[in-house]
Amino acid sequence: MDSSPNGQGYIVASRAPGLANYPHARKAGGLIFVSGISSRNPDNSSWEGVVENADGTFTLDIKAQTHAVIKNIESILKEAGAGLENIIDLTVFLVDMKDYNEFNQVYNLYFNAETGPSRTTVAVKQLPNPRLLIEIKSTALAP
Repeated sequence: MDSSPNGQGYIVASRAPGLANYPHARKAGGLIFVSGISSRNPDNSSWEGVVENADGTFTLDIKAQTHAVIKNIESILKEAGAGLENIIDLTVFLVDMKDYNEFNQVYNLYFNAETGPSRTTVAVKQLPNPRLLIEIKSTALAP
C-alpha cells in the first residue's frame, strides 16, 4: 500500500500487475477507485476465457472472462477492506455488443437492481490485448 497526496494506492501481489505505472486501486475521499480490470491471470501471460486452438487461433468466452473480471475486482476490493457489495458504479467496456446478453447473464449472478451499482456499458474498438473481450472499471464506497 502506498499513501500519497491523492490517497492510498493498492497494488495487489496476487493479481496481474498494471501494464504501466498505476495501482490496482486508489482509496481517496471515502471512495475506492479500481482501475480497469481484465481477465488476466496473476502470471501476467494468460487470461481466463481464452483457449488457444491447435491452429494458433483463439476461442474467447465472454462468460468466463466476465466471471474472472468480477473475481479480480473482488480480490482488489478485499485488499482495500471492501467487497462487491460496496461498489456504487461500474463502467463496462465490451469489444463487441454481440456479447452484451451473455455478459449480463453472468453480471446478474453477482448484482441485482435494488442493491447493485449503477452501470454504463460501452463498446470499444479494442482493449490492450486482442484476447480480451471485456474490461471493467469500478468505484466503491470505502467501509
